[in-house]
Amino acid sequence: MERIIQKAEILLEALPFIKSFFDKTIVIKYGGNAMVSTDLQDDFARDVVLMKYIGINPVIVHGGGPQIGETLETFGIKSEFIDGQRVTSKEMIDVVEMVLGGKINKQIVSLINRHGGSAVGITGKDGDLIKAKKYRKVKNCPETNRPEIIDLGLVGDIQEVNPKILEALDRNEFIPVIAPTGRGEEGETLNINADFVASKIAAALKAEKLILMTNTEGVQDKKRKLIPELNRKKVQTLIRNGTIIDGMLPKVQCCLDALKEGVRKTHIIDGRIKHSLLLEIFTKEGVGTQIIQ
Repeated sequence: MERIIQKAEILLEALPFIKSFFDKTIVIKYGGNAMVSTDLQDDFARDVVLMKYIGINPVIVHGGGPQIGETLETFGIKSEFIDGQRVTSKEMIDVVEMVLGGKINKQIVSLINRHGGSAVGITGKDGDLIKAKKYRKVKNCPETNRPEIIDLGLVGDIQEVNPKILEALDRNEFIPVIAPTGRGEEGETLNINADFVASKIAAALKAEKLILMTNTEGVQDKKRKLIPELNRKKVQTLIRNGTIIDGMLPKVQCCLDALKEGVRKTHIIDGRIKHSLLLEIFTKEGVGTQIIQ
């Protein structure tokens, strides 16, 4: 009986959060181990379906870098990365579009629907959701001490997000699942970092939360201890002193950008933990780093 009572207490602990987030939008970047582990895939799908049933509007943006890499390797196409961005040639973009907009997107949609949800898969090109232009990276050339432009090919820099298609899906109780590609200035498909897409979509929707699922427990200090909460000022200090570096740096920047554009709170959480979404949203402790304005 005691165990049964504890279950009731857990539900009651979640009640204030359920009330607070009712009819609010939460944008979730889904990636890392949570996407490749069968058990975690099921947990994620059930978490999203539960969120929808209790009145929260989840919007999913998924990644797919490892899957793209494996498929390119199968076709004998070598990948090149510059500062973490995959250089995307015309030869590659068809594979990228096939893997992201076809295979992965449809797998996630099918999984959510199998667990009782009503998910719809789209890409950034559908409904002109994401307009982008080719990303041009500028770096200083040590030999000439002058800036040089590095062409990453068909990699996109988001210029505009038109959320009408997402708003229409929400009105009809669908869960959007978005592949991170966009339409270029000449109608071409552009490959875009999923964290950037999630941040911009959260801003366009004025979401209550942006949640980035990762393969780490969150932002760590120099002793590799989790930092549960940060604000903009503390983040900038940690960037300057070299605590936030490498792959965590763009994720944190995505969070800061979203906050600047009206998102209430942002989170970087460990997608390797079972039901990490529910733990972050409906408990006081959470399971990652919360970044606020």
